[in-house]
Amino acid sequence: MTTLLAVDDVTMITRTECLSYIETILEPVRFHDYCPNGLQVAGAENIQSIVTGVTASQALIDAAIECQADTIIVHHGYFWRGEDQRVIGIKQRRLKQLLLNDINLIAYHLPLDGHPTLGNNAQLAEQLSLEIDGRIAGTGDPAIGMCGCFAVPQTVPEFADQLRQRLGREPMVIQGHNRPMTTIGWCTGAAQGYIEQAAELGLDAYLSGEISEQTAHLARELGINYFAAGHHATERYGVAALGEHLATQFGVTHQFIDIDNPV
Repeated sequence: MTTLLAVDDVTMITRTECLSYIETILEPVRFHDYCPNGLQVAGAENIQSIVTGVTASQALIDAAIECQADTIIVHHGYFWRGEDQRVIGIKQRRLKQLLLNDINLIAYHLPLDGHPTLGNNAQLAEQLSLEIDGRIAGTGDPAIGMCGCFAVPQTVPEFADQLRQRLGREPMVIQGHNRPMTTIGWCTGAAQGYIEQAAELGLDAYLSGEISEQTAHLARELGINYFAAGHHATERYGVAALGEHLATQFGVTHQFIDIDNPV
């Protein structure tokens, strides 16, 4: 049973109970990820003020300190597979500020991409009015990408304009055909490699955050329209939705802070 603590009319939840609740929702044990999911840096034992953001950059940490937050939840945290394990330079400065200010750093990568309602891909579908019909597995286990339909058929210029307006950035577009688009696959972030599966499924279009050199050739030769809408831009919505969910569930405060990133 979750214990909510009220101190001077401010609701708090223990860090242990908060993490347990999140992990019940996101089920990180199901994912073979590139980084540790969950608590990465331990801070305050009781949580009452959460800041969420895409990446645990110094700018986000500084903003959380200014907000007097006790917890930061991000999609891109620390301790990635293959990174330098030494606590020096940028890593040392970031960790020092978290520890000095007693701030918890909590990160969820693939589990936050794949959640059926709070995840980056589900939230991006909501932003773009896409109807979810299924999943795109790519190389992931379990599958995190999604596929579905446009609410109404779209031309390439119409959908590019929608991306520009909804995500606030100019998408890169590789046109593979001239037909009106009714079906689309998508996966936020660096998921351009899923384009071949999207083409195998017979989808009209595929959307991801990043593009690689070979993606342009693949789109043209596979005859599928491809949209790269930005790694950061496509992954803003999942962690914000998780923060809002926790605020509603436990009565803690939440603020999403968008540290602009053009990539």
